[in-house]
Amino acid sequence: MKTIILATALVMGLVTATPVFAAAEIKEICKDKKDKAGKVVMDKKTNKPVQECKKIKVHKKLEGTPVPEKK
Repeated sequence: MKTIILATALVMGLVTATPVFAAAEIKEICKDKKDKAGKVVMDKKTNKPVQECKKIKVHKKLEGTPVPEKK
């Protein structure tokens, strides 16, 4: 009987728990591609630099109260 009550309490705790973390914004960052010599690689058809793009997560910094210094 105790195990049933404990299992029910555990399931209810998991169902009603709210996430504490904040959602991250996904941002795409693009940089020009460079060859071994360090020169920018150009696209032959469009004569524009070839770009390498990555998707990164940007988290918001939360404001808090400062920690008091020890004396």
